[in-house]
Amino acid sequence: MKKYLLFLFGLVITSCSNDNFSEQKSTESKIVVEGWIEEGDFANVLLSSSIPVTDVIDSTNVLNHVIRSAKITISDGQNSEVLRVKNDKNRVPPFVYFGSTLMGEAGKEYTLKIEYLNRVVEAVTSIPKSVPLKSAEYIKKKETDTTGYVFVKFDDPIAEKNYYQIATKIDGEEPIFVPSFYGNLDDKNFETTAVSVQINRGVILFPKTKFTPYFADGDLIHVKLRTQNKDALDFWNSWQNEIVNAKNPIYPSNTSLKSNIKGGIGIWAGYGQSTVIVKTPPKK
Repeated sequence: MKKYLLFLFGLVITSCSNDNFSEQKSTESKIVVEGWIEEGDFANVLLSSSIPVTDVIDSTNVLNHVIRSAKITISDGQNSEVLRVKNDKNRVPPFVYFGSTLMGEAGKEYTLKIEYLNRVVEAVTSIPKSVPLKSAEYIKKKETDTTGYVFVKFDDPIAEKNYYQIATKIDGEEPIFVPSFYGNLDDKNFETTAVSVQINRGVILFPKTKFTPYFADGDLIHVKLRTQNKDALDFWNSWQNEIVNAKNPIYPSNTSLKSNIKGGIGIWAGYGQSTVIVKTPPKK
């Protein structure tokens, strides 16, 4: 079974500082949400309970914290849908709540309501307008190298405020798009509307092989440019900061992740999206 970083913050607790470590051991677990709806696609939600820092973190323990019996309702204010749950053995955790009738549209607002036991968890998001990718290219430092990076190009719309996330998926290896490391972008930092940026592979949980931040010959790489809201940018930046500072993608070392979830933790995000495929040279 392939096991990838698809629900990292299902392992997150609200704080892990040494000052309140003993208090956390008795703290009630949180409902943890990773939910998203993209333009032109249906909603997906991964649901779990947080894992205390005193517990062993492995794929078996992750499964013990999966929530499979919640009622999840998505609404755009006019139409609503109760998500169904399916088993996808390529994911960690392997249970995904999914929609099939309420398709994401740019400019619309979507509410999330989760009912589980005696708890109610809610969140609201909207889908920003998509920005098309102009190109994505696999580039090596030396011609003899067997690994390289991907450079993407797109035009940031003038007079619009945009936040971006770049994500990748290697065909046959990763079942969904994984956010790229340092792939969360705020257009206030762009020097020009013509954007060109190098992207690195995102961090993987429970990889079959040693993680590397680059791509390799033989990879068929799907590259996605997402437009996102400030809530999502803040969440993913806080997650990335914890990896950089703590060097541990399991739980934060000294602070909570940003969240837009009322009654729980995590993220419910709407994304615009544009995808291109990058072919690399055959593996030697």
